[in-house]
Amino acid sequence: MTMLTPMEQALALAQRARGSTSPNPSVGAVVMKDNTMIGQGHTLPAGQDHAEIVALQEAGDLARGAALYVTLEPCCHYGRTPPCTDAIIRSGLKTVHVAALDPNPKVTSQGIQILQSAGIETIIDTTVDTKELYEAFSKHIKTNSPFVIAKFAMSLDGKIATSEGDSKWITGNDSRVLVHDIRKISDAIMVGVNTIISDNPQLTSRDSNDHPLDVQPMKIILDSRGRTPPESQVFSEKGKVLIYVSDYCPKSNIAILEASGAEVIKGTSDSTGRVDLHGVLKHLGERGIVTLLVEGGGTLMGSLFDQDLIDKIYAFTAPIIIGGKSAPSPVEGEGSPLMSGVWQITNAEHRTIGNDWLVIGYPDRRP
Repeated sequence: MTMLTPMEQALALAQRARGSTSPNPSVGAVVMKDNTMIGQGHTLPAGQDHAEIVALQEAGDLARGAALYVTLEPCCHYGRTPPCTDAIIRSGLKTVHVAALDPNPKVTSQGIQILQSAGIETIIDTTVDTKELYEAFSKHIKTNSPFVIAKFAMSLDGKIATSEGDSKWITGNDSRVLVHDIRKISDAIMVGVNTIISDNPQLTSRDSNDHPLDVQPMKIILDSRGRTPPESQVFSEKGKVLIYVSDYCPKSNIAILEASGAEVIKGTSDSTGRVDLHGVLKHLGERGIVTLLVEGGGTLMGSLFDQDLIDKIYAFTAPIIIGGKSAPSPVEGEGSPLMSGVWQITNAEHRTIGNDWLVIGYPDRRP
């Protein structure tokens, strides 16, 4: 059995906490002394201790002269909790190994500088890859806008449902389990009202036994006219429901949605009369939504792509043929009139998930 290095163990701890720390980043920390781990920890939910504090508390007085391995540069400013750099200096640590710098342009490298000024050797450790771990936090801290992930499942011929609207199930169970893992690390799941009407989804994060988790992502519905049926499953599941309506939504429909348990936000309308997507993302970012998972349908997905608002995709393909010229596709909208302007997926990763295929990557306009 291969033993993890201290930084690999710290990364594993950070991965374990993903989905429970937002809007803070998920961080892992390990304290080592004489080749023995004497403390470890990960970030606790917002307002509670950061990873470094948890690990140092476990190490206690043994931390003096020891080495700390941490996946993100220790914070050096007051937020909901005091700066971690203060606790590190008080602990008497000899060295600190950091896998990634704080992406906040206002504070990056300052934590390291404070530790070095206190006589603590600080080392940048690039032996682990933290890009995916902190990509959403990095965007949010720089732009105050969520990191938008598009997820869709389609047949081999590019359909997300039959011409009659039947979509359960396109992919296999292994893919659906992975989708719940993606939901778990997301702060919110967003769909268009047509998806609610046609599929009546639960929009919950569930474990491998299909039991709902205690902490659920927020459910976001874009519903310009307030057509979400009050009997929709989203209202009976755990998790807050937030519905964006346009200026044209009847007050009576808003009252019905609020009576069903939703928080209704009246947003500005775009040129088509739909809720303005830029305004939605700005509002969600201000509410602390760091990672936003979009699950469709094709109209919403197409609009997001048309407006360059997608940061990452998870595209599942099942080895089935649905057919039908009226069967819907995952991305509609206006699209690109020329091949020179289509989206290409960069840094693409390909996986086999059961009998399905998954492509993970970052969309960018073809130059």
